[in-house]
Amino acid sequence: MATGDFAVDLAAINSTLGSIEKVLKVDDMLTRIAQLEIEASAPNLWDDQAHAQKVTSQLSILQADLGRIRSLRSRVDDVSVLHEMGVSEGDTDIVTEALTELRSLEKSIGELEVRTLLSGEYDLREALVSIRSGAGGIDAADWAEMLLRMYLRYCERHNWPTEIYDTSYAEEAGIKSATFAVKVPYAYGTLSVEQGTHRLVRISPFDNQSRRQTSFAEVEVIPVVEQTDSIVIPEDDLRIDVYRSSGPGGQGVNTTDSAVRITHIPSGIVVSCQNERSQLQNKATAMAVLQAKLLERTRQEEQAKINQLKGDMGGSWGTQMRSYVLHPYQMVKDLRTEYETGNTSAVLDGEIDDFIEAGIRWRREQAQ
Repeated sequence: MATGDFAVDLAAINSTLGSIEKVLKVDDMLTRIAQLEIEASAPNLWDDQAHAQKVTSQLSILQADLGRIRSLRSRVDDVSVLHEMGVSEGDTDIVTEALTELRSLEKSIGELEVRTLLSGEYDLREALVSIRSGAGGIDAADWAEMLLRMYLRYCERHNWPTEIYDTSYAEEAGIKSATFAVKVPYAYGTLSVEQGTHRLVRISPFDNQSRRQTSFAEVEVIPVVEQTDSIVIPEDDLRIDVYRSSGPGGQGVNTTDSAVRITHIPSGIVVSCQNERSQLQNKATAMAVLQAKLLERTRQEEQAKINQLKGDMGGSWGTQMRSYVLHPYQMVKDLRTEYETGNTSAVLDGEIDDFIEAGIRWRREQAQ
């Protein structure tokens, strides 16, 4: 919390950055990077592609984390010198510049501090996000599409690559469901706090009497499976259907039976993919999504057993984890963390960082 006293605030962020450096074990990171660089330079590295990808991925993540820490440490040192120079020379412009940089540092270090809270088993993974319309008819379908846009805009703001695997369009407007991948490290740990039921209250644009409508949509976030995950699915447990892609599409997309739907018979889980032209590519992607869902199902079952042993029968995110009210007033409120804002248009345009940070901190508190 900023006090307005430059020296006090600088000491606080310096202390926070020092704590982050200890948690992330910078010396260990340097050692591990050196080891991975030796492995990555081996001439036969790509003889085993799975191992090679793991090595290069880990090296890239560690180098990025180390670079980020070093950059912040350098900025903290520089802002102190800048402020001292401004004060000694009586230059208010330099002092103002130093204060602006200090506020920016507080935000950047706060974001990195949240990153240190992502220490769950799967938090490092990429994420698969599914959105499904719930109660509320056509308004719910429209709301699901609004949420899809919100998350894609959030990813775009952070320069996170995404890929939409499947979209099921509703008849009148909006979508019944959509699934997309977020292809960056820690995407699962970050976005998993968004899982749950999202509630929208507004004047319905589809009601000719302009009545207020409440609609719901469900957000599911699961980690992407890796080759080290042991998910074996017998062929007899699968029903595979092919069909033509639906909805908006480019040239040739809707002219062949390239879309694939896979039903896992024992669990009833259904996944589909229609973003590729090739049926084989769509099948491979759909299988990857199914494996991720089955992995998450296993993880939840194991967690439920642990919660039962602990006497904790809650454990789930519950319903209506966040409310978005556009009428009769403007407010978005997270019902777990109590964090809220009146800037609904910014939230729906993807500015949800504060909600996600509050959710990550809340989750850590609940686990203690």
